[in-house]
Amino acid sequence: MMILTPMRFKSFVWPHNPRVYSIAYDRKIAVQKIPFGRYHLQSLGQTRRVLRGEGEFVGERAYDTFKELATVFYEETPGVLVHPVWMTTTAWFASLELRQAPRRDYVAYSFEFWEVVDGAGDAKLSVRPAASAGGQGDGEEPQWHTVARGETLWELARRYGVELNRIVELNPSIRNPNLIYAGQRVRIK
Repeated sequence: MMILTPMRFKSFVWPHNPRVYSIAYDRKIAVQKIPFGRYHLQSLGQTRRVLRGEGEFVGERAYDTFKELATVFYEETPGVLVHPVWMTTTAWFASLELRQAPRRDYVAYSFEFWEVVDGAGDAKLSVRPAASAGGQGDGEEPQWHTVARGETLWELARRYGVELNRIVELNPSIRNPNLIYAGQRVRIK
């Protein structure tokens, strides 16, 4: 049995992964009629990917956990979405729905995230300033780690006391934080 890492968006980490999820890839297609009842299709390109899912929180803190998720939903900026199977991406938390009258010990919910396409999206996207060409952003020297067999970005974030989102920002070549390799150099700070 494979154990998957927990889903995460901004500061919220799911206590257990959602029960159901789907990923939809969207492409815009133009249809042009041509003589004799025929037509020509033209791709106008990919748009966004949409991750939908549903799950439940159970236990004595179930409703409090849902309220924490709702607080993250109300933030007016996109963030880094880490999914146990899907690649890490920047996304908008597009919808959150309560699926039944909440109880203190059980909350069923559904959600939807829209991926931010590079070079597109809203001007509200807030990104921390990158380090200068010399590698010094806030007076600190960059810190690197060479990955050993079996290590994960989650472990490195905990070990060095750095948020996983920050490590992902510093390493744009890592598209899936669940997939790093022994010998790979990862910037930590």
